[in-house]
Amino acid sequence: MWAVSTLTMLVLAGILPDFQLQSADGDSATRIAVTAAFGAGAFGVLSALAWPLLVRLLLLVPALVLGLLVFFLNGALLLVALRLNPAERGGAAWETAVVVAAVMSAVASATGAALAVRDDDAYRRRLYRLADRRRGSGPPCPSTPGTVFLQLDGVGHEVLRAALDKGLMPTLARWTDGDRPTHRLTAWRTDWSSQTGASQLGILHGSNHDVPAFRWYEKESREVMVCNRPTSAAELQRRAVAATGDGGLLTLDGASRGNLFSGGAEEQALVLSIATRRRSPENRSRAGYFAYFSDPANAVRTALSFLAEVGREIGQSTRARLGKARPRVSRGGLYPFVRAFATVVERDVVVAAVMGDMLAGRSAVYADLVAYDEVAHHSGPVSRDAEKVLQRLDRALELIENVAEHAPRPYRIVVLSDHGQSPGETFRTRYGLTLGDLVRAGCGLPVPRRARRTHSGAEARTAVRAALRIPVEERGEKQRPGRHTEPIVLASGNLGLVSFPDVPHRMTKEEIDARHPALLTTLANHPGIGFLLVRSERHGGVVLGPFGTEIPLDRLDQEPGPLAAFGPGAADAVRRTHSFPHTADIMVNSMHDPIDGEVLAFEEQIGSHGGLGGAQGRPFLLWPRVLSTPVEDGTDLVGAEQVHHVLRRWLSESDGPQVPVETEAEERAA
Repeated sequence: MWAVSTLTMLVLAGILPDFQLQSADGDSATRIAVTAAFGAGAFGVLSALAWPLLVRLLLLVPALVLGLLVFFLNGALLLVALRLNPAERGGAAWETAVVVAAVMSAVASATGAALAVRDDDAYRRRLYRLADRRRGSGPPCPSTPGTVFLQLDGVGHEVLRAALDKGLMPTLARWTDGDRPTHRLTAWRTDWSSQTGASQLGILHGSNHDVPAFRWYEKESREVMVCNRPTSAAELQRRAVAATGDGGLLTLDGASRGNLFSGGAEEQALVLSIATRRRSPENRSRAGYFAYFSDPANAVRTALSFLAEVGREIGQSTRARLGKARPRVSRGGLYPFVRAFATVVERDVVVAAVMGDMLAGRSAVYADLVAYDEVAHHSGPVSRDAEKVLQRLDRALELIENVAEHAPRPYRIVVLSDHGQSPGETFRTRYGLTLGDLVRAGCGLPVPRRARRTHSGAEARTAVRAALRIPVEERGEKQRPGRHTEPIVLASGNLGLVSFPDVPHRMTKEEIDARHPALLTTLANHPGIGFLLVRSERHGGVVLGPFGTEIPLDRLDQEPGPLAAFGPGAADAVRRTHSFPHTADIMVNSMHDPIDGEVLAFEEQIGSHGGLGGAQGRPFLLWPRVLSTPVEDGTDLVGAEQVHHVLRRWLSESDGPQVPVETEAEERAA
């Protein structure tokens, strides 16, 4: 390794004019070689000793910034190494030192792989040392099987099945369809709120009660809850633990990696719900970053991949824009960096953490890989861009499978998703106005000029004037807002929520009609909206559709009305959400075309999830054949809470942590 690094430094000195290994008067070849050898050795020692300290000091720096600092830190170490030369020879410009250090780290990583230094026995010994430090003075590793749960965020059952058929994911194809298949694959059905917050909370903690959407307004606290906001995630986890009386799926000897919630794990890294707590050795939300970036080869490789992914996204979005692809959303600003973080940094760090957990012999590990979900939102769930991400995720699964062979105990790998994604253009693209614009128009409030000029906006304003018996608006006349507080309109994919903050309770249909006579009619009759859910003084809850359709919740099974297009289980999902304390005054679900599976997102996404309709509500579950079938034949696996009970049962079957499993009678009572 030292010899190859020395040779690399000599080659770079010959290529780069601002990188010198000799004095100004010139030196012999021997002295230049000695200078290079000393510089390469010093750089290697500093990388081994100083680099981990630098990374630990920078744990408070946002991960995105840390990834970009990798090159500059490496360059600084090289300059220090050259200054340590007792012969006082060698020097480089700052920008050249960054390039030299990056190349040397990359060559060192490749050389290590070629010499098997990072493979087999040596690699295993190194990871064992890391694993031993992670376990500390814990009990010896049991010989019973452990379980690794890997969540492929946003990958729907149909998308996965298509990827397997196309040969995009050979590892999973070998598990499910090979000569000797080891796993089974099935779909499950999400709740109405088909998004990571609701699904992962239910899967990890056994309760996602009162999570009506990705974001919603709570009237008593006058706050907007957002599932991926650290304070909200911590509060949702607290509520779930209080509701179940149990810490979660990972309570006994578990590890949670890259998730919104901890699942009760004692080992947590990159977990959002603990990000607001005071840092301590037992609780470091960025501990996973240190474990990964403490190896300079990892840091440089990930940083280079990060920059390559930024370039890849810029190229793909430019091609889509020039080709006038439809549907399409804006992918500029910081999005290329956000995508690169999700598809490179988060993936690499989480996979490395899972490998460490397996080599440490942990009983249960749950990790979330968000790469596909991020790309599919902006490129489409069946786009070529998204398929490339699936290929890279499959390679990560293969790596984890290989590491399992070196683990101190056998492991069973379960792969699942929290939801799928449904394609379709945005509500704003199709109709020229947002859901918020439409709600404001239906309330008789001022709307932007662009929205007033659209067909939908004009119809809404006409309906308001007719309902209030107001003459046709004269030219130049300005609308004036009423005396009421403006509604809060929030979007979660193709699910919209309308709340009136000045009313302390959930408003009824009768109260909404009295305040805004045209609002519900305007929304229910809009072609981009599938149905509404509102509370009713007479019926308790009703689903509203076009042409005056109004169906009480207890009659939805006999008379599905507008829910017919949303498939089986829609009525149960709507009734369950109606029972939540924080369900919005008006719940709005976009239209759904059952033929092509399209929905209309109220956010700027061409692959969306969060409501009912299409593939977003059909994630997958892939499990080893040695474990029991999730549900009886002919029975659907419905809801994240039921998935939680299945995973608990599998942990018990694996003879891992003895998590208590509810009896069938208890489950029915619950």
